[in-house]
Amino acid sequence: MPFSLHSHSGQFCKHAVGTLEDVVKEAVRQGFELYGLTEHVPRYRPQDLYPEEASLLVDALADQFDNFLSEAHRLKDLYSSDITLLVGLETEFISTLDLNNLQTLLDKYAGRIEYLVGSLHHVNGIPIDFDAEAYKKALASFQGGSDDACMGAFLCSYFDAQYELLQRFHPELIGHIDLCRLYDPDLSLESHPEAWAKLERNVRYAAEYGALFELNAAALRKGWSSSYPGEDVVRLIQRYDGRFTLSDDSHGPHAVGLNYARMKEYVERLGIQEIWVLDRTDQPHTAGRYTRPRKVADNYLEHKFWSQSISNLP
Repeated sequence: MPFSLHSHSGQFCKHAVGTLEDVVKEAVRQGFELYGLTEHVPRYRPQDLYPEEASLLVDALADQFDNFLSEAHRLKDLYSSDITLLVGLETEFISTLDLNNLQTLLDKYAGRIEYLVGSLHHVNGIPIDFDAEAYKKALASFQGGSDDACMGAFLCSYFDAQYELLQRFHPELIGHIDLCRLYDPDLSLESHPEAWAKLERNVRYAAEYGALFELNAAALRKGWSSSYPGEDVVRLIQRYDGRFTLSDDSHGPHAVGLNYARMKEYVERLGIQEIWVLDRTDQPHTAGRYTRPRKVADNYLEHKFWSQSISNLP
């Protein structure tokens, strides 16, 4: 302790700030013992670029990802005496093209990509975490019924896509599993029984193959009263003996470890007894990547980091 398995930098993500080395230096300064570098995979269609990427060509994103892997492994070696760095990626699933090309990417970079953060950021091809307007547009793309029915269809679409991603790639880390309610954090998923059943299916499946479910502090800086996932989903994961891990989902050095003190309070309130992390292995696991889960020490909440992390409260 402490650690994070999900992060970004402005060097390789247009909506983040700072260089990847800036992020690593800040993690070292705060005393992180392990930190995951997980930039987004490329997107492959011009219509999938975000507004801040309007000047880019899709080929530039592929080059950017290649440069990320080179820089991440350089930093991993350079700072090996100060911190353990893992090199992974965060997935996208906008269309089937993304999944097909992810497999191509994993084949191309076999051995250099150590784990996956399995995340979705789109529904019906529309980004749901870029801004509230885009989120509402994604929700409005489900027409033909009441507002409640449209929300149910939106949630079902999200969880079905999530399930396809889980089945195909078995990501080691499940990223912000309930991002689908980013702009409506008080939304009761259980009030949409069909969607809740699909989420339960996903949780059960991921728990059975040994995935880690991240407690993601980014929700706290986005106005939630908890990290992702919300309390209802945490309880569901606990019901299936799912394993939890910690992520700051930093988008620059300013967000490294941000709100970890508040996340500690959340962990304690929900009675989460075990926290897990990933270790690098010499031999690949069944999905062909090079990490395995490890439970951290039972007294992890007594680590000195937690008292100093108060200074990171907003």
